[in-house]
Amino acid sequence: MKVREDPKAHGPILPPPPSKPGEKEPGSPYGGRVKALALGLLLALTLPPFPLGFLAPFVLAFLLKGGFREGFWAGLGFWGLHLVWLPQSFAQNFGPWGAVPFLPLVLVKALSFGLLFALTPNAPMRLGGWVLLEWLTEQGELAFPWGFLGYALVEAPGRILAAWGGVYLLSLLVLLVAYGLRARRPWVLLLWALLWLLPLPEAHPEGKALLVQGNINPLRKFQGELDEAVYLRLTEAGLRAHPEADLVVWPETAVWRIPQEAEALLQGRPLLTGLNLLGPNRAVLYREGKLLGHYDKTRLVPFGERFPFREALGGVYAFFFRAMGLGDLQDRTPGEKVAPIGPYGVLICYESVFPSVARGLAREGARVLVLLTNDAWFGPSFGGRQHFALGRLRAVETGRWLLRAGNDGITASVDPFGRVVAEIPPHQEGFLLAPYALRTGLTPYARFGDWAVGLALTIFLLGLILRVRPPGWRNR
Repeated sequence: MKVREDPKAHGPILPPPPSKPGEKEPGSPYGGRVKALALGLLLALTLPPFPLGFLAPFVLAFLLKGGFREGFWAGLGFWGLHLVWLPQSFAQNFGPWGAVPFLPLVLVKALSFGLLFALTPNAPMRLGGWVLLEWLTEQGELAFPWGFLGYALVEAPGRILAAWGGVYLLSLLVLLVAYGLRARRPWVLLLWALLWLLPLPEAHPEGKALLVQGNINPLRKFQGELDEAVYLRLTEAGLRAHPEADLVVWPETAVWRIPQEAEALLQGRPLLTGLNLLGPNRAVLYREGKLLGHYDKTRLVPFGERFPFREALGGVYAFFFRAMGLGDLQDRTPGEKVAPIGPYGVLICYESVFPSVARGLAREGARVLVLLTNDAWFGPSFGGRQHFALGRLRAVETGRWLLRAGNDGITASVDPFGRVVAEIPPHQEGFLLAPYALRTGLTPYARFGDWAVGLALTIFLLGLILRVRPPGWRNR
C-alpha cells in the first residue's frame, strides 16, 4: 500500500479504508436524509394525540445540529405524520381531490424547518429560532398554529406552567431540556421528571352545564340540513335527567335560528349556541325569548372559511370547488374583535388553537371559556383528538374552566389545570352534565402575554453574537 508524506505532519497519512460493495460512505447524504426523516417521524409521535410526550427532548437532542437538508427531511417526517389526518378527512368528505392540498402544505411546512435549520447554525440560535417560528405561525392571514413542541406536555402536570408563559414557555422548556441532554447535563432529567410527576391542586366546580352533541353529518350541515329537532330532543332528555343544569350549550353552526320551542324547554336557563349564517360564523346567548348578545368568529380557517389571494387564485379555487362538488364557496365575514358574551368567553372551533384569542377573552372579562366546534370534518382520523388536546391548554393559560360542545365530539369539561373532568364518547348522539365554575382574576400569561417569545428572541440573539464574534475577542 502506497503512502504519501504530509510536509506538515510528523508521519505518513494513510488513505481511508475502501468501502465494501453497497456500503454508504460515512456522512452519505442518503443516510443523513433517512436519519432526519426518522427523527421527524419520532418527533411527531411525541405530540398529541400520541402518548409519547415524555420522549420529546430525547428526540430533539439530535435535531439541535444540522443544516437545511436535515431540517427539510425532518420536517417532511414530522409534518407528514402530524397532519396525516388532513388527507384522511378531506378525501372521505370530498373524494380523492380533497387529499390534494395535503402535499403542498407538508412541503411548505418542511421548507420552514429547512430554513430554520439553515439560519440557526448553533444551539442557542436554534432554541430561540424554533419558538420564534412557532409564534410566527400564529400570525397573519395564513395562520396555522399546529405542531408546537409545548403540546408534548399536554398530558403532564407540568402543563400548569402555561399559566405563566403559555404554550410558548412549554416549548422553550422542552428545547432547553433537549439542549441539556445534548450537552451531557444529566441533571436536566430531574427537571423533566418533575414536570411529569408534579401534583396538581384540586379544582372546585360550582355549576353544571348541559352540553349537547348532535352528531349531524358535516356535509348535511354544510348543505343546510341542520335538523334542529335533534337538539331539542336531546336537550329535553338531558334536562329531564339533569334538572340541576344551569346552562345549556349546543355546538358550532347547530341551527339557523333559535327554535320557538326552546323557550319553554329551557325554563329560564341560558342557551349558548352557534348559528349557521351565510356571513359570519356566530355564537349567540339566548334566554327567555331574547338574544342577550353574540360573538362572531374572528379567526377564520384559511382555505376553509376564507380563501386567501382569491383574486389571483380564483381559477384554482373554482376548479377544486367543482371537483369536490361544493359549488361556488364564498368567504365568511370575520368578527371585528374578541369579546365575551356576558361571563362566557366563546371560542368557535379553529380559534381554540390560538393562545391570543383565549387570552383576549380572559382580559375582556370572560369567567369561563365555552368552545363550540364541529369536528365531524375530521372523520375517523385522529384530527379531532389532536384538536381537543391543543385546546385544553387554553384553560390552563387563562385559569378558566373550558366547556367544549362538539357536533360529534369531543364533548367535555376541562378544569383550569388542564384535566379532563367529564366527557362522553364521540361519533354518537348524546349529552353531558359538565361541571364548571365562573372564575375571576388573571394568570401571569393572561396579564403579560407572550413574554416567553421575547425570552426566545433574546436566546436567539445571544447565539447570533456567539456566531459572529471576531477571533480572539476573549483576549482583548
